Amino acid sequence: MRFDLIDLRLFLNIVDAGTITAGAQRTHMTLASASQRVLGMEDVLATPLLVREKQGVRATDAGRTLAHHARLVLAQMEQMRAELGAYGAGLKGQVRLLCNTSAMTEHLPEVLSGFLAAHPHVSVDLEEQASQDIADAVRAGLCDIGIVSDAVDAGGLQRFVFRSDHLVLVVARGHDLARRRRIAFAEIVEHEFVGLAPGSPLQEHLAQHAKRLGKRLVYRVRVRGFEAVCRMVEQRIGIGIVPQAAAVRCAKSMRLVGVPLTDAWAQRKLMACVRQHDELPLNVQRMLQHLLAGVAPMN
Repeated sequence: MRFDLIDLRLFLNIVDAGTITAGAQRTHMTLASASQRVLGMEDVLATPLLVREKQGVRATDAGRTLAHHARLVLAQMEQMRAELGAYGAGLKGQVRLLCNTSAMTEHLPEVLSGFLAAHPHVSVDLEEQASQDIADAVRAGLCDIGIVSDAVDAGGLQRFVFRSDHLVLVVARGHDLARRRRIAFAEIVEHEFVGLAPGSPLQEHLAQHAKRLGKRLVYRVRVRGFEAVCRMVEQRIGIGIVPQAAAVRCAKSMRLVGVPLTDAWAQRKLMACVRQHDELPLNVQRMLQHLLAGVAPMN
């Protein structure tokens, strides 16, 4: 089987665009040349990769399989170029780290700054994603370390406790709920909320728990980031749920009160996930040690 990188890039562009014409344009290739390459791939595999329709094309089962592996191959190639380029720039290593929103905003800035100061020749490629996507990326070898919620399926990975990440209710000072020492989600599910923007993993998590109670969350406003949630709550626009670290930080400069949730699912931990600790590159092992300070793996 002989597919070059141009074949793979072209096929992904066609699948993503939905037409061979648009895929060829994205690949900076003529339509005739693109069509010939697709036919060549189908001939090699002895199976159709695309279904041609009036409105465009769609991938067959074989085509979807090829697209999946093409994405992995191209991602690895990009990573290789980035890492080799780093050597040319005088760097001696790179660590690929994916994390969820809570880790990115509340826990990693200080930890990473300490690691980078101690290892001046190592660079960190940091990106924020949803926890389940991060676990999948670690399993696929698309990143070195992932920091995820402990609610995520991390089967096949080694897990280490990174930080506690309990969820708390935030209300404005003087709010009726501000006098509570603890509260259950069921007691507040019918209130009007300040929430994170659509697509937020935390907000989807809360919506699922509301659904289990037969309820649907009502939002007065949805914003980006925990600080924005807290500022809206301070103005009595609604109530919010954020990680405890965010509540404590924002309460220092805002008229807010944090009330712990009693629900078991709100007592979260952030987990650092890797494929196999002993097989990690040295720089990745060093970062993991810096993140965890010797915490034992959790199976």
